[in-house]
Amino acid sequence: MAPGLGYRCKALHREVPEGFICSPEIRNMERTNSMRRKAMARQHKAEVMIAGEQLRLRLHDGKLIKDRRYHLRTYPNCFVAQELIDWLVSHKEASDRATAVCLMQHLMDHDIVHHVCDKRPMFKDAKLLYRFRKDDGTFPFNTEVKVFMRGQRLYEHLIMDKDSILQLREEHGVTYQRSFPGCQFIDWLLQNGEAESRRRGLELCRALQENGIIQHVGRKHDFFDSGLLYQFCINFRRRRRLSELLNENERDSAEGVVVLTPEDNHHDSPFVVRKNPPQDYFIGFTVLKRNFTCDELLAPGAPFIKKVLTVIGDALGWGFVVRGVAPCYVQAVDPGSPAAAAGVKVQQFVCQVNGQCVLDLNYRTVTRLVMTGPRIVVLEVLEPLE
Repeated sequence: MAPGLGYRCKALHREVPEGFICSPEIRNMERTNSMRRKAMARQHKAEVMIAGEQLRLRLHDGKLIKDRRYHLRTYPNCFVAQELIDWLVSHKEASDRATAVCLMQHLMDHDIVHHVCDKRPMFKDAKLLYRFRKDDGTFPFNTEVKVFMRGQRLYEHLIMDKDSILQLREEHGVTYQRSFPGCQFIDWLLQNGEAESRRRGLELCRALQENGIIQHVGRKHDFFDSGLLYQFCINFRRRRRLSELLNENERDSAEGVVVLTPEDNHHDSPFVVRKNPPQDYFIGFTVLKRNFTCDELLAPGAPFIKKVLTVIGDALGWGFVVRGVAPCYVQAVDPGSPAAAAGVKVQQFVCQVNGQCVLDLNYRTVTRLVMTGPRIVVLEVLEPLE
């Protein structure tokens, strides 16, 4: 460094003379602000992935995504850009065509959609073919995405538990909805086989915080195995409007606690834990009366009936949780969900997912097969005879 020039301290936002050493408090402030900015960026990435997936499912429902033929070649599961722009404007997802193009470019920049031949990095309002990466298997499942999917699965698991640790709690005189103490969350991870030890549980929680999935209610602390309160930053089930994506960064920069929208608080919102759900479908984290091996399930005369169920996922997902290892079983079903409508029930053993045998797989692999597969999931299950 040149003599007398000094340097700029990010925490103080001003020039600091050469030789000046920032205090530990200032360095900690700078580190905290840096982590917060990174978490907000990752949280925005998560919002983009959720919005993109919800749009993909809606377009499949509307038959805009289908196999198309161009220059003697068939391109499966794609859409015409011009038709999609028409749809976005007519469904009031965008105020005009230019805004719609900006929204789709945002999805392209986040690797949600791409040109079918990867020749065009820009989204054009023209008769060009584009495709969602999840529909052709090119979606990048990097570490960040895997942490996001893990957080989404944990969220679904917690929100469906009738004795959920997500409760109204108070810290320093301020009340926070759906919050949980860090130590209780780690207890829950251990009890449900999500972590092998408290150290592993703590590492998972810090990864969730670093990726913008959870946060301290006051945004003041890293994750600790203590009584400090934390919340999920993301409502995975709320239906996103694509227009939210363009001003998400501006909203994220505002200080404060997680704010629930009127939609979140509505009694029909899936974000609200339903009271008195049908007992046939929702049993919070059912524990099997006894474990069964795969051989016992498939043995002649075994007390099970085989069923094939077709679950058509909606913009919120499929609505069931599987647990266990070789074989997996259905542990919970969200009442009113596509899974409940298809006949999925707790204590059913999962034999096949979309024709693939899963009897020898663990629940994490089975969950990943469902979440990364098509919207329509065909399950072959064994249901205990009554």
